[in-house]
Amino acid sequence: MALTIGVDVGGTKIAAGVVDHEGRILDRTHRQTPAGNPEKVSLTIADAVSELAARHPVDAVGIGAAGFVDETRSVIRFAPNLAWREEPLREKIADLVGLPVFVENDANAMAWGEYRFGAGRGESHVVCVTLGTGLGGGIVLDGGLYRGRWGMGGELGHVQVQPGGRPCGCGNLGCWERYASGTALLAEARRNLEADPSSGSVLLRLAGSVDGIRGEHVTAAAREGDPAALAAFHTMAEWLAQGFADLAATLDPGCFIVGGGVSEAADLFIDKVRSEFADRLVGRGHRPLAEIRVAELGPAAGVVGAADLARQR
Repeated sequence: MALTIGVDVGGTKIAAGVVDHEGRILDRTHRQTPAGNPEKVSLTIADAVSELAARHPVDAVGIGAAGFVDETRSVIRFAPNLAWREEPLREKIADLVGLPVFVENDANAMAWGEYRFGAGRGESHVVCVTLGTGLGGGIVLDGGLYRGRWGMGGELGHVQVQPGGRPCGCGNLGCWERYASGTALLAEARRNLEADPSSGSVLLRLAGSVDGIRGEHVTAAAREGDPAALAAFHTMAEWLAQGFADLAATLDPGCFIVGGGVSEAADLFIDKVRSEFADRLVGRGHRPLAEIRVAELGPAAGVVGAADLARQR
């Protein structure tokens, strides 16, 4: 069966892999992302692809990139962390590597990877959220990615959950990712500690100061039973559950999948998400309860999904 290359373009790293039809990564490479220079980003992607293509007979390339991808899956309209503005990425990379290229939003690629080969196997309706610096989203309906009329659907992190709420990097207020993400978790832990320093003795011991708190400190402190850290996870879980309940009312998926870096600490919050979701779901007790699952493919999901989308295209 044909091999394809999947590329996951992030703000700091470009990961690429050769993927077979069963979602297995046979070879991989990575590069640092020259995020401030669009031309260098294209050249770096092409360099990674060319390295892999020299070792394997590949038929196509799929690229997952954080940003708004147009309806033709070829132009990056806007990418806040990569300085892309109306970037004709598909054409540029195709010219550089001499292969067919398909471009997709990175969260969509991750969702597709989990749907096809990970936690979403066996479901036809899946909503996937990635919890990292922000909150990304991908939606699979009736076995196909939902992209919207202009190709920009699924930006779940920028649904407003709190009118007039916390400022978001997108320019709006009260976006979901300001309450449910790695950044939100960190901010909540700091607020808890400032409100009651005695509640975060473990957190302070690990971080040294409030300003020194990092995500890994919150996770480690929560595992030691630190009240401030545990409360931060519980608050994030409540916001996730509310968002899932709203999405269930709108999309009625068979399952939700939680991925991204924060999902590595899922044992600290996923049960809370499930119980709160069941309590907040409209029509609860009179409808099936969508499962809430933890992603299975980890950091490889974007590479696997992008490669599979390129194969199917």
